Amino acid sequence: MTASESGRPLVVLVGPMGSGKSTVGALLAERLGAVYRDTDADIVATEGREIADIFVEDGEDHFRALERAAVRTAVAEHRGVLALGGGAVLDADTRALLAPLPVVYLSMDVEAAVRRVGLGAARPLLAVNPRRQWRELMDARRHLYEEVASAVVATDDRTPEEVAQAVLDALELKDV
Repeated sequence: MTASESGRPLVVLVGPMGSGKSTVGALLAERLGAVYRDTDADIVATEGREIADIFVEDGEDHFRALERAAVRTAVAEHRGVLALGGGAVLDADTRALLAPLPVVYLSMDVEAAVRRVGLGAARPLLAVNPRRQWRELMDARRHLYEEVASAVVATDDRTPEEVAQAVLDALELKDV
């Protein structure tokens, strides 16, 4: 069954920042002959500014409202591979929206997160003490990622290509 036949995204990727959602999502879309979409990119395009700027200028609550709307729109419209921002699962309505969908949680440990995410200011939720804040974010979010996931794929010490294959295998999808 193709995405257009199912009336829903083929795959939805969730997980913390730096887990590879964007990179793996693009690879999956290519392998499935589908289109890739990222709700964070949708927000940036709509707002005309970076997510870090939205956080600083308007606050997290405003950003989360934008995120909820972006996810709702993308789930309704998109029939390919969809990646959600790391905090999208914080919203109960978003989690309910994801319940019937093929969702894969891309997991990783703190060491991989620090290597991938780095210490840059572009990650507003990790600006002060990245290791401690990442652990705290994961303590708050891990169970939510697991709640919405049809499958969990660890990304630690794997190439994006290996992760993409693991996602395909977990969902029993065939590439084109």
